[in-house]
Amino acid sequence: MTRPPLPPAIEPAELVWHDGVPESERFGDVYFSRDNGLEETRHVFLLHNHLPERFSQIPEGGSFVIAENGFGTGLNFLAAWQAWQSHAPVHTATLHFVSVERFPLTRQDLTRALALWPELKALADELLLHYPPLVRGVHRLVLAGGRVRLTLFFGDINDAWQSLDFHADAWFLDGFAPARNPDMWLENTIRQVRAHSKPGTTLATFTSVGRIRRALMDAGFRMEKTSGYGRKREMLKGILEAEVPVQLERPGATAILGAGIAGCTLARNLAERGHPVTLVDIHGPGAGASGNAQGALYVKLGVEFNDQTELALTSLTFAQRFYGNWRGQHWHPTGLLQLAHSPQEEDRQARFLQRNDYPQDIFWPVNQEQATALAGVPTQSGGLWFPRSGWLEPGNLCKALADHPLISTAFGVEVSRLLPCNGQWHISMAEGSPIVADRVILCSGHLSPDLIPVKGRFRLKAIRGQVTHLPTSAIMSPKAVICGNRYMNPSLGDFAVTGATFDLHDNNPLPATGSHEENIRELGSMLPSLFSSNTDKPSAKDLDGRVAFRCTTHDYQPVAGPVFDGEGACLDDLYLFTGLGSKGLSYAPLLAEYLADQLTGQPACLPANLVKRLETRRLYQTDMAVS
Repeated sequence: MTRPPLPPAIEPAELVWHDGVPESERFGDVYFSRDNGLEETRHVFLLHNHLPERFSQIPEGGSFVIAENGFGTGLNFLAAWQAWQSHAPVHTATLHFVSVERFPLTRQDLTRALALWPELKALADELLLHYPPLVRGVHRLVLAGGRVRLTLFFGDINDAWQSLDFHADAWFLDGFAPARNPDMWLENTIRQVRAHSKPGTTLATFTSVGRIRRALMDAGFRMEKTSGYGRKREMLKGILEAEVPVQLERPGATAILGAGIAGCTLARNLAERGHPVTLVDIHGPGAGASGNAQGALYVKLGVEFNDQTELALTSLTFAQRFYGNWRGQHWHPTGLLQLAHSPQEEDRQARFLQRNDYPQDIFWPVNQEQATALAGVPTQSGGLWFPRSGWLEPGNLCKALADHPLISTAFGVEVSRLLPCNGQWHISMAEGSPIVADRVILCSGHLSPDLIPVKGRFRLKAIRGQVTHLPTSAIMSPKAVICGNRYMNPSLGDFAVTGATFDLHDNNPLPATGSHEENIRELGSMLPSLFSSNTDKPSAKDLDGRVAFRCTTHDYQPVAGPVFDGEGACLDDLYLFTGLGSKGLSYAPLLAEYLADQLTGQPACLPANLVKRLETRRLYQTDMAVS
């Protein structure tokens, strides 16, 4: 038996094909009925969970959650998505589908399996376009313009149910037959099904095995046998009978303070779920740290695959999918090269490659010759090639994100104070009338603590960063992004952006000649051939550039979640989303997705171990008290 791969990779399913139908070599069972897998799914899962009629009753801005214990070929998911297309309400609502797979199919096998269903081709093509790399953990796929959200957990089923936060409206208890795959049907797993259910949750399963029925009854479900599909005479369906709670009212007005990449991605996310937002900023979208003409989409993955590395990886792959909506506009997926630009970095990359196993659709190592060919300029070393990364136009992207019918804007106003009053937040302005909101999210970078009505010190800091605009005529422009001790973008018209400085103790908001000199010097040491000769290097005093202040935390990890006072009590309906540092373009889309999940009461896209990384309480000093 082959040794399991190193983290974060996960073993793919091993398939054999009999008469065109995929079968698991490991479990010796088919993925779907040989009679008609799609019709079996419709009969067992859609019909007996009463999905068409339940879909039509979802309120505006609401959601419906289906959970499944074996993703397999994705046939059940596509069938549910197809039914959602036909029966969902005309107003904005979201279908969430949460599924687990210990041995996921490769993209090639998934493509072949789904080709069996021509009527699902359009949906299958979109799923395949967004299908994640085969790495352990949680993957959130946003489909159908945000009306369908798939949460895929690649890993053990018990790990999934313990780390994911959701409550299902309906369960698809699928997977291989209990006799062939008993781990999926253990009593502990069924207890987790109950824990992730709510009053009125329904379930259906193809099996009618007595011990499964009894275990579900012991968990609180009222179970009954009913007619199965095809050769299976019987199946099970059930409902969790309990008093159905009163439907919560739809959340009221939401205000987001700060229109950088964090605020704009969050505003857009909430708006696309049908929740109106007011976006407030003293300047406008993309005017602060997110206002550079170019920004590279990359993270630096740790040598050890720990929670910090997992958060960075998950953020990167989600961002690559998210920005695909703006391909050819504000997103340029040229690929990105992380150079082994020094002996220290060469050693770090060697240790990283030795200890980890990543699929090639995330990155692969390249030598100097390959790096030069990919980058389009001579390099002094090899490195890591990220084929799905590239560069963005952050300022223009923020403007595009803020352009949505459900996003109201209040630009050119300076917020002076936040005051809780009668269950709402009053946002006072330096001039003019206050804005009243039911909840507020602070996305104001290092200025956020000034607005939180809590005394004490927050461990947030501003770090000055200056980028330099290099004239295209003075450089050999690369055809991909190159990162090392500086990053270098392909040209955007008549200039290309490089940078940025990392000035811990400098508050100068204006571009400085010394910072331009530093950028040119560091870039020249990383890519000596970028300038044809030393005499051709542009003079620092003649260059344009831009200064922005990154906001980071004491541990250089972002924060996203509710605000707490100095005694650990939650301040109702006040949230913080900041501390993204120099990786805001990479972190913002996923963390906006996570916060929007929280704010709307929908399934979380992050597992518990990564949620812990984002805790806001870690920023507070112990001597803090409510003001």
